[in-house]
Parts: sequence; structure tokens; C-alpha cells
Amino acid sequence: MPFYQKRGKIPNKRHIQFRDSKQNLYWEELISRKGFSGIYSNIYHTHPPTAIEVIGTLNKIEHTALDEAHRHRHLQTSKLNVNGDIVSSRVPLFFNSDVTIYKSHVTKSMSSLYRNGCADEVLFIHSGSGSFKSNFGNISIKPGDYLVIPRGIIWHIEINEDMKVLVIESYESIETPARYRNEFGQLLEHSPFSERDIITPEFVEPADDKAVEVEVKLRASIQTYSYQHHPFDLVGWDGYYFPYVFNINDFMPITGKIHQPPPVHQTFQTSGFVICSFVPRMFDYHPEAIPAPYAHSNIDSDEVIYYVDGEFMSRKGIEKESITYHPMGLPHGPQPGKIEESIGAKEANEFAVMIDTFKPLNLAKQCIDIDDNDYPYSWANK
Repeated sequence: MPFYQKRGKIPNKRHIQFRDSKQNLYWEELISRKGFSGIYSNIYHTHPPTAIEVIGTLNKIEHTALDEAHRHRHLQTSKLNVNGDIVSSRVPLFFNSDVTIYKSHVTKSMSSLYRNGCADEVLFIHSGSGSFKSNFGNISIKPGDYLVIPRGIIWHIEINEDMKVLVIESYESIETPARYRNEFGQLLEHSPFSERDIITPEFVEPADDKAVEVEVKLRASIQTYSYQHHPFDLVGWDGYYFPYVFNINDFMPITGKIHQPPPVHQTFQTSGFVICSFVPRMFDYHPEAIPAPYAHSNIDSDEVIYYVDGEFMSRKGIEKESITYHPMGLPHGPQPGKIEESIGAKEANEFAVMIDTFKPLNLAKQCIDIDDNDYPYSWANK
């Protein structure tokens, strides 16, 4: 995120001597993007962050694509029979070279620490609650939260109650939309959210535990390491690089006299896809407005919509935790009757998360048992 934060104790200059009360040097670590040219944070450890005792197992990860018809799909993800922690319960649904999209049904807290070494992650908390604990501090998480975890952050989640989570793993950095930022990175006055809505970590005292295991996610595997000292041993940090939370309920929708296109709902961007938030909002106020969206041909993007709650204005037969997938090359739009139904309506009452990718997505084999085979025919008049 492009705004400065500071926690705990730090020296008055970077890269100078910084000692504890016994004159022992603290260990400085720089976490930075684009080598030394992007955003960064300096963090200060009581022990060396590099001290590894054991290099553990390498567990391979393979995503297998379904070789099936090119068509619209409706995935009923509530039917996934899976449980575990936020990492072990992940079921891949879609993937390409930019992103992997998972659903996770979280039934237990994590027993080890986790670091994604190759991707940023966005965890959308559909239901349940818990505590996100990281080397930067702690954040309570609740329904509606987008938890944004830049790569390289070390973390784990302790749950208070079972959670349903949509997981978006991005191989490029997750950012706020460029058109909503000024030249200094500040969110603009007309942005649908501001820095006031963003929750950053609460600092905690440094951990003093010994020998802890960290799972490091790579593109096609997870490598385990046992570290001599707990990586949550920070006495302080500052910079622009940290995990944070933004809640979908704090998104202030932009409305208009006629139907506004999906970019007004954009919440995050990467070079390979965007994430949009559909929230309750006033409908269009032109006297002849049609609030339901017009039919749209996806020429340059695949569209994934995860349905969270409410009345889904342009769809029938959709339930909470459903995902619709509209691939590039095919038109999609409101189903029969939904356009007429929308005329005269004053407001939308829906929550949904949309992911538009700029490259075709592969459908993971795990989707085969939750796919609604009749969905592609739902536009036909019967």
C-alpha cells in the first residue's frame, strides 16, 4: 500500500547501529519489491532472520486442468467436501500464469507458519472469524474482509469459528486502482474508499520462541524450513510494505443516471487481472433506465463472480458461495425476465466479488463435481 506506517522501536536512520539495553545489535532486514526500486519496509529482529536449522521436505503441488467444452459455468462451491487450515483446505478452481483462485473451508487453526515466496495473496473472508498473526503484527479478521498479504510476509491464522474463504493468489503485486491514486500514491477524493478504511497490523511484543517451522510456497511446491528463532521477533518496523485489511462493506459504490460499467466497482488491480466489489447501491435514476446490466461479449477477459450475499439482480438459481464463470469469446448477460424485473427498482441488495482476468483461465479438475451442467442453457426461453 502506498502510505507510510511505523510500529515499535526503530533507529533514527536506516542501516546504522541499533542496539538493545545490553548493547546487542538488532538485526535489520529489508523487504522490498522490484529489487531496490519498489516499495519496501525495514524490519528489526532480535535474532538473525537467516538462521536455518533444518531444511525439510519439498512437497509438490500440481494443478490439473479439465479438458472440457468451452462454456459458461456455475460452480456450487458450498458443496466442496474439504476441511483443514487456511492452507491445507485450499481447493484450486481456476488458474493461469497470472493467478490461481481457490476456495478454502477452514475448520482449524494453522500449526506452522507460512510464507508465500512467489505470490501476493488476497483472502476474502466470506464467513467466520479469526486472528491473522504475522511478523508485522496482528489483525482481527471477520466476514467481508479482504485480507491482502504481500509475498514474503510470514504469517498464520488462528480461527475463532469455521471460515469460508475465497483465496486469490497473484503472481504480480496486488495494488489499489491506479486511476484512484494521485501522483504521490494517495487515494483520490473521488475514490470509492480511502486510507481511513484500511486496517494495518497491531504491533505485538517480539516472540522469543525457539525452533519454529515455516512453510514456504513456491510456484509448484511447498518447502519446509526449521528456523533457529521465531521470525515474529520484531522490535519495530517502518515503511510502505505490510499486510492489511479492507472490508467490502466500506466500499462506497459509484452510481449514475444510467447503468455504470463494472470498472466503477474495481477495488484492486494487477497487471494480469482486476478485483471488483459489488455492494448494495442505489440504482440508475434516468426515467427510462434499465438497472440490469446489458449483455456483454467478453473479448479480452474471463469473468469470475463469487456470490456472497443478498438478491443477485441479474441471475436466477444462484446461491451464496456460487461462482459463475463467463469465458472470453462468449456473450453473457441477464437471464430471461431479469431485465424486465429490474425496471423501476430503486436499489440493489447484493454482495459479490468479481475477478476479471486478461488471459484465459484453466478450470481445475476439482470443479467437476460442483459444476452445474444446465447453467449454459439458462438464457434460453423455455
